[in-house]
Amino acid sequence: MSALASWQDNNAHYLSAALAWLRARLERCAGHGQETFALALAQSPSQPEEQSKSFWKQWVRRSSPEPAAKTPTLLPAARSHEAGDRVAQSAAVVAASAQTDPPPALIMLGQRLGLSQFEQEVLLLCAAMELDMGTALLCARAQGDPNRPYPTFALALSLFDEPAWDALSPESPLRYWRLIEINQPGGQPLTVSPLRADERIVNYLKGLNYLDDRLTPLLTPLGVAGNQPALPPSQQDTVEMIVRHVKQRPAGQDLLIIQLLGADAPSKHLVAARAVDELGLRAYQLPVSLLPAQAGDLETFARLWDRESMLLPVALYVDALGSEIDQPQAGQSSPVNRLLGRLGAVVFLDTRDVWPSLSQPTLPVDVAKPTAAEQQAAWRAALGEAAGDAPPLLASQFNLDLPSIQQIAHQALTEPATGERPVSGQLWDACLAITRPRLDILAQRIEPKATWDDIVLAAAEINLLRQIAAQVAQRSQVYQAWGFAQKMSRGFGISALFAGDSGVGKTMAAEVIAKDLRLSLYRIDLSAVVSKYIGETEKNLRRLFDAAEDGGAILFFDEADALFGKRSEVKDSHDRYANIEINYLLQRMEAYRGLAILATNMKSALDPAFMRRLRFVVNFPFPGAAERKAIWQKVFPAETPTEGLDFDSLARLNLTGGNIHSVALNAAFTAAETGTPVTTLLVLDTARTELRKLNRSINELQFRRQASAGRAG
Repeated sequence: MSALASWQDNNAHYLSAALAWLRARLERCAGHGQETFALALAQSPSQPEEQSKSFWKQWVRRSSPEPAAKTPTLLPAARSHEAGDRVAQSAAVVAASAQTDPPPALIMLGQRLGLSQFEQEVLLLCAAMELDMGTALLCARAQGDPNRPYPTFALALSLFDEPAWDALSPESPLRYWRLIEINQPGGQPLTVSPLRADERIVNYLKGLNYLDDRLTPLLTPLGVAGNQPALPPSQQDTVEMIVRHVKQRPAGQDLLIIQLLGADAPSKHLVAARAVDELGLRAYQLPVSLLPAQAGDLETFARLWDRESMLLPVALYVDALGSEIDQPQAGQSSPVNRLLGRLGAVVFLDTRDVWPSLSQPTLPVDVAKPTAAEQQAAWRAALGEAAGDAPPLLASQFNLDLPSIQQIAHQALTEPATGERPVSGQLWDACLAITRPRLDILAQRIEPKATWDDIVLAAAEINLLRQIAAQVAQRSQVYQAWGFAQKMSRGFGISALFAGDSGVGKTMAAEVIAKDLRLSLYRIDLSAVVSKYIGETEKNLRRLFDAAEDGGAILFFDEADALFGKRSEVKDSHDRYANIEINYLLQRMEAYRGLAILATNMKSALDPAFMRRLRFVVNFPFPGAAERKAIWQKVFPAETPTEGLDFDSLARLNLTGGNIHSVALNAAFTAAETGTPVTTLLVLDTARTELRKLNRSINELQFRRQASAGRAG
């Protein structure tokens, strides 16, 4: 027989003996009841079930119009003495059956919740209503009133040997821990109001220990013991620190709030699940969005959870990450603070930053994703022989937690690889998909189409763009393998400034780099980021960088001078906060794993201090005639029907690459409508419209000469 089965047998034996002792007590007390109940006892069988049936038959007869026969008000002396003997005998049986290790559930409950002997007896009296069919009859007889077939405090005070009036107090364990429920309608006195044992507690006394079903709709289990992956060393060190602090708490300190700091929820879940597993606990997750809003409901939840933490080996995981109240300035009035102020057990608080307003004992712990080296090891372990040279590349570009690595590896290994799409390609695409940032309205995703062959720039600028792409691709090799990470304190971000007039190719250059590196490209909508409200711009920037961090997406801030211009002198609070937001942006750019590109039409408007913190500055000059000719030669796809295009003549048009693309597209639509190929004359006519749109002067003589040259060609 297992230890649990043996304890359950002992507990059942103890509970049976305790109920027999209670029946004997009630029978002795019933000897002083009213005459109807004395007669019922004298005529009823000894079994509690038959006593109950006999009582209800007597009750039906009393409700008829016929007068009831008079009976003695007291039990015969022999029967009273017999009841007293049964009390003593059953008490001895109870005492003997309580000598087990571990003790019966009622005794354990009393020890854990601080119940006095009298309070345990009151609880047993209330629980007996659910466990013994004859208790209702005996309660009514003992109280001398057939209208009270239920326990009351008045009955308990007269029934047990050492009654205590303070057991009625709301601060007493019986009422504080919600062990009993009181039905007190209207102005009925508390002492004669019906009492009922809580269902969860009745089942606990029977040996059934489970999480209170009033809490389960709000909670979800956090991890499963014995089914967790091995943690990387950095996270295992965090687990051991948490376990050590919990075990070394000062005597009498029940509550310890472990603040799990950082933005990576899956890693926090793994760390917390492993810590509670080593502590012999089980964690349940509570999203703050499900916290009761009303103070009374919140108090009930806190008491029930605290009670569960004493009856079960559990810990609470409060998920405040990403919520509106996940802020240190949330204050003591926030639901989370009110909840934490009422708990008395191990609590994990999932939050991004430290909450300094907590008055309870707290342990702030930073939890991050595995290091780059640990991610490489995780990739190799998950992929096995199929790893190849993929782990270093994946770990250098993508910052993933352990569950994501295992999920992607499993998916890649179960899908058949093809020659066109090998395992390494599947892994890269899966990493891109799982790290695709949720930027909402803050950014626009651009599908990169342009390649190195499409862009027309001077050799010096092309060389700078290739350097940028190379640094993004090789940063893991330089920072980690070659040790530069040990000598740098500002972060490993790569930032670049693209300066030049509108339409000179800044966006295309960003596309070329993204296409070459096979990375996602996002154009930042500054109108959605910059806010007139103090602190909102910083909040939006944090959301932006956090969302893009894991996949190292390329962030393209178009017209960046609107946000990154010269920092203003502090004249009012708005100026001060604007400078704070710019400083925050500089810090995030330096710490960002990916590439941040700032595009501006006015390089001179940027703060020199800001320029010094950029790694690359690429100037995009207005294209000369040679560059414009090259652009015209590349602007029309091979599928577009053209006829006799004079690229030398078109190159004389003073247009940027963006304008040339617009002219070519409009000319193609016109040709498609008229059913003719694209000709020089058609392009020149479309260019005239483009120049008017730009409010530029048109030299008609030049256009006529170019048109003549086009006809001659």
